[in-house]
Amino acid sequence: MTSRLRDTPFSVLDRSRIREGEDASRALRETVAFAGRLEALGYHRFWVSEHHGVPGVAGSAPTVLAAAVAAATSRIRVGTGGVMLPNHQPLVVAEQFGVLEALYPGRIDMGLGRSVGFTEGIRKALGRGKEAVGEFDEKLTELLGWFTGGPREYPRVRALPADGLRPAPFVLAVDNGAQLAAEHGLPLVIGGIRGEDETLRAVDRYRAAFRPSAWAAEPFVVLSGTVAVAEDTERARRLLVSEAWSIAYSRTHGDFPPLQSYESIAARTMTAPERKYYEAALAGQIHGTPDVVSSALESLLTRSAADEFLVTTSSYDRAELLNSYRLLSEMRH
Repeated sequence: MTSRLRDTPFSVLDRSRIREGEDASRALRETVAFAGRLEALGYHRFWVSEHHGVPGVAGSAPTVLAAAVAAATSRIRVGTGGVMLPNHQPLVVAEQFGVLEALYPGRIDMGLGRSVGFTEGIRKALGRGKEAVGEFDEKLTELLGWFTGGPREYPRVRALPADGLRPAPFVLAVDNGAQLAAEHGLPLVIGGIRGEDETLRAVDRYRAAFRPSAWAAEPFVVLSGTVAVAEDTERARRLLVSEAWSIAYSRTHGDFPPLQSYESIAARTMTAPERKYYEAALAGQIHGTPDVVSSALESLLTRSAADEFLVTTSSYDRAELLNSYRLLSEMRH
């Protein structure tokens, strides 16, 4: 019997979230170790992210961290979800991915986003203003050109060792990202759980507008979202609490904190605004027992006809988080 859940590859994005009471060094080491455990469970890709000046996130240099992950694994594809292209010179990004692809041929994914620094101070430190978001299309064109002989405006300049290599590019959809992915003929990564109707409309537009390219002959859609699985519904819900509280705190205090334990959050008296954002962050996520999650994912993957699913779950309890990924892997076999 055909099963979308069984036949769709599943991958993981890990943001190197810092837990309360630990430092960034441990969070980064845990990310590398986590990649090895997920490789053993049969996941298809393992991606890391780019965040600057965020107290709760250690992952600020994704290509550097991806190199450590690739060195510690042997089969799983490794990449970025993503490098925020407006923050960087395309030549440097091409060189970095060229080094990764040269060292780990056939295993490197070049996930690209169009966000800039979260605060004015970070943007100033990066030398990029809010207007840099509008440069994504131009920078993406230049970046791809460095892998195919170099952009015309830079004659006699080659990006080594990138020139001639082919790390797999993806566009992370924010705002009009889906349209840009279609115009450039690149695979698309898009949130697939919250605001599902809007997401599916964006996917339809992407497929309709897709232009085949040297990078992809056909549209390729990766849905992303939070999935939490446990032996009972309450344990699964608890996996969502620490990230939901960090989101609520950031919305009300302007600062994204390290993950806190379920017990410390449950004992907290929240203000009305904190409670509103907290409940909103918990709503609409796929979580529950294997049977419940299996049914929800089967339905979502069928409606979207997605080619892949990228799980983005973060939680304070690493053992419970790994158990969730184990149960999800077992559901698919």
